[in-house]
Amino acid sequence: MDIMEFKTIKIGKNNNKLTDSIIKDLKTSKDIGVLKCIQCGMCTSVCPASRHSEYDSREISKRVLEEDESLIYDDIIWNCFYCYTCHSVCPVGNSVSEIIQVLRQKAIINEEFEQIVTFLAFGESLLELGIGSIPIEYYSELIEVIGNDYPEFKNKLDEIREELGLGSLNLPDEDVKDIGNILEKTGFKDRLEKIRAYKKSINSEQ
Repeated sequence: MDIMEFKTIKIGKNNNKLTDSIIKDLKTSKDIGVLKCIQCGMCTSVCPASRHSEYDSREISKRVLEEDESLIYDDIIWNCFYCYTCHSVCPVGNSVSEIIQVLRQKAIINEEFEQIVTFLAFGESLLELGIGSIPIEYYSELIEVIGNDYPEFKNKLDEIREELGLGSLNLPDEDVKDIGNILEKTGFKDRLEKIRAYKKSINSEQ
């Protein structure tokens, strides 16, 4: 590498804005080893998403260390499904799974809604009933994986739970109200409104 390519590091200046924000985020472990990453590739070698897509957990960690904020807008961050396998094998205690959670949150804050708009129904159910529900867009995939019995199972779920001695999935009204208050105070309700508006704008363009 040509010596002219090296950047001057100024004392007292924060040159690790992205990494610092990830390390200090509430969603990451207190001792997360982001800065200790040695690019060994252990995370990628065991990652199911890396095996079945272009997602590369080692590359994600590398781009974070390079302060590549374009990651926030990269669709690749939505390929992780939080199995935490990378977390369990990292020799220095890094967790790409936790890194991804922070990156996704940053994307949502920046109103990058394309990847989450299908989960609007989940959020609306959470707000209305206190529990999330599977978006209808995924029913066909569930039937394909589980079988044609899934719709009947879904319709008879209350009866099945009763036979097994389990309580109702429906929460008491007081609990639903408390959850609703929390979701409103934390800004979840306002963000849901923005996602609704985004979905409406997409539908109007089609």
